[in-house]
Amino acid sequence: MLEQPPVWLILIAFLAALGPLVFFHELGHYLVGRWCGVGAETFSIGFGREVAGWTDKRGTRWKVGWLPLGGYVRFTGDMDPASMGRNLDQLDPALRARAFHAKPVWQRFLIVLAGPMANFLLAIAIFAGFLMAYGAPSTPPVVGKVIEGTAADRGGLRPGDRILSLAGREVETFTDLQRITSLRPNETVPMEVERRGATRRIDVTLTERVDKDRFGQVYRVGQLGIMPLPGRHFQPVPPLQLIPEATRLTIEITRSTMTGLWQIVTGRRPVEEIGGPLKMAQIAGQQATLGIEQFIQIVALFSINLGFINLLPVPMLDGGHLVLYTVEAVRRRPLGERAQEWMFRGGFAALLTLIVFTTVNDLGSFGLWERLSRLIG
Repeated sequence: MLEQPPVWLILIAFLAALGPLVFFHELGHYLVGRWCGVGAETFSIGFGREVAGWTDKRGTRWKVGWLPLGGYVRFTGDMDPASMGRNLDQLDPALRARAFHAKPVWQRFLIVLAGPMANFLLAIAIFAGFLMAYGAPSTPPVVGKVIEGTAADRGGLRPGDRILSLAGREVETFTDLQRITSLRPNETVPMEVERRGATRRIDVTLTERVDKDRFGQVYRVGQLGIMPLPGRHFQPVPPLQLIPEATRLTIEITRSTMTGLWQIVTGRRPVEEIGGPLKMAQIAGQQATLGIEQFIQIVALFSINLGFINLLPVPMLDGGHLVLYTVEAVRRRPLGERAQEWMFRGGFAALLTLIVFTTVNDLGSFGLWERLSRLIG
């Protein structure tokens, strides 16, 4: 087992990973806002007191805050933290024409959506770069060996079987098979198998394997119990297929994230698996010790998670705003100010609770509570 990286490396890796993700997220909001004719007063990476900054010729203040846990773009007309657009009538006509909340609802929807989409596009660009440099894994989903006593053995799989789908998901490579299986420990899932030209359906009950990575972190993963055909190589990806293939990878990882979250919500996976900023920092530091390639790959995964989380329909997040704009478009008028205010208060309380919960989880995964119990006991 490898030693944990030093604290200074964890902090540097965390900032190096989070900074670009926040920048691209906010840049998405900013660029689409400019396209819609909305003025931007502030573009901030981080919160709190300004550490460094400058003002461009458009009057936008670009700055870095001392607390690097997010960022924001303050558009013209955003006069309260919840971005509810109060008191627009107090703006002079020139500013009101450039105000965010004076724009049509479809433009506001696109501006808000652009942030998470920028994170997904960044991940696609990173994956496309790796595919161009190394190619795509091409190990076919064909059974090379069935391990005795495993789910595959009990399900009747045989060497030479080609797995076409698992749990309703199409399987094209052995990597797809591993990704789908790992998220479903102890679940009974349907499988489509091609054997000697004939297709048959098999139901298998996956087993659970507890893995510990080189840094000592424990994971519960599903296990089928098969080995691939001998040999593994990377297949070159044609230039015109780079973006489609990178997009497919991004969509697949997003779907896996959704599946994992749903399993936690429904109790099939423990809530201790939910991590927060501290866990993210630790993972970034760990991957940095393994090399630049591993670090860039984890940045792509973080970018997907950031985009996905921001699309959740929670007030204060982008997804919450998108829900309100959808309601406004259907009703042809926005929700009342009081209703919005209570929604954002509830959303803020939920986010604060989540931050506290994930921090407690992170500290527990670091062994802090166990050490404290030993001291007290």
